[in-house]
Amino acid sequence: MNNRSKIYIVLILSLIMFALNCALNIFPDSEDIKLGKRIDGEIRKNPQEYPILQNRPDVKEYVANIGNKILVAPAITKRGVYAYQYEIVHNDSTINAFCTPGGYIYVYTGLLKFIDNEATLAGIIGHEIAHAERRHATKRMTKAYGAQILLGLILGEKPSQVAEITANLFTGLALLANSRSDETEADEFSIKYLTSTPYYPGAITFFFEKMQQQRGGKGGGALERLLSTHPLDQDRISYVKQVIAAIGNPAPTEANTLAGEYQVFKQRLP
Repeated sequence: MNNRSKIYIVLILSLIMFALNCALNIFPDSEDIKLGKRIDGEIRKNPQEYPILQNRPDVKEYVANIGNKILVAPAITKRGVYAYQYEIVHNDSTINAFCTPGGYIYVYTGLLKFIDNEATLAGIIGHEIAHAERRHATKRMTKAYGAQILLGLILGEKPSQVAEITANLFTGLALLANSRSDETEADEFSIKYLTSTPYYPGAITFFFEKMQQQRGGKGGGALERLLSTHPLDQDRISYVKQVIAAIGNPAPTEANTLAGEYQVFKQRLP
């Protein structure tokens, strides 16, 4: 092996280690879009696990209207790039929402029935949008499979390797389980997004408080499933309160939480 080859190998290894240590995202936005579309297709092919609510366009429209109000926030950078489409999963026993890469957002009816005002739903949707905007899922993929992906891209070998790896990664949506740092960042950006909307920006704290009150009690299993993908600890709650304080501790009111309107919506849910 000549010196030039040795230098080349050292450079490759250095890039690999740098990416693994820093969790760089080597995918362009176009790959997030492709991944999201692929996952969305797999979800729709599995109605037993993900029963999409049918024949209730009013429910989907209600959720989409909230999301669209958030998407006009100046802090949103991928509006018009990612799909930002919404679906309702008809499952009352699951309190959850998730967003795939590329902005495909799924909200469970169990979550819609659990929360008490529209601003809280806006905070949760903003949180899921932030996961897409901050590209959390594909960053975790880069960290987990950095060596294989980087070698494939740098050396130009096995161009189908990335597609194969990502298809395996998203079996059962396992990679959509968020780290604590991902959750904290998504909370922060959700609050930032909501400051540009009519909603009370700290409303996600209502969700946290209700989760803490009911955890371990009736419906605790559903909350534990939520916490498996969206971990909640005191540090996360404390940080959110700090972010709200930094924007001046705005006060929740009926006008910015829309609790009354939301209760009417909840009564219409199937």
